[in-house]
Amino acid sequence: MFQEGDYIVYRNTGVCRVEKIGIPEDFPAAAQDVQYYHLAPVRGSGIIYIPVDSKVFMRAVISKEEAMNLIASIPSVEEHPDYSKDQKSLAEHYKALLQTHDCSALVQLIKNIYCKNRELNEKGKTTGKTDQQYMKQAETLLHEELSIALGIPFDEIPAYIRKQIAAM
Repeated sequence: MFQEGDYIVYRNTGVCRVEKIGIPEDFPAAAQDVQYYHLAPVRGSGIIYIPVDSKVFMRAVISKEEAMNLIASIPSVEEHPDYSKDQKSLAEHYKALLQTHDCSALVQLIKNIYCKNRELNEKGKTTGKTDQQYMKQAETLLHEELSIALGIPFDEIPAYIRKQIAAM
């Protein structure tokens, strides 16, 4: 069970802070016997109410050490871009990687799409909408988590990653 003040990864919403654990004040009486996490997205607004015993994916944010190890592993992640012309299967492939809720899978997805974009740009072609959409989502999820784990502002994460990799 998470505690108030914990940062967690909630589904593909991203990183949320557990603001409170209890029964939401404005819930109907029928739900008064269930405890809820009151989650505040770190880069959004509103509160998400989710039962403490829900089967929905939630996990603690990675530690600072895990974040540093992940960044150190980025150069060794092999690129395997998916050049599928079938946008539906491409989207399903990308979605499956996102749904692992694993930072290493996010790095893999980002590197694959980045490689694909670079190769397409060299040929004078543009990146597809599906690639752009999933790369943005993967970067946001990864950068949110690294930001919390490392205590660095979200907007500074890309430069921090580049600096760490250049220093290796």
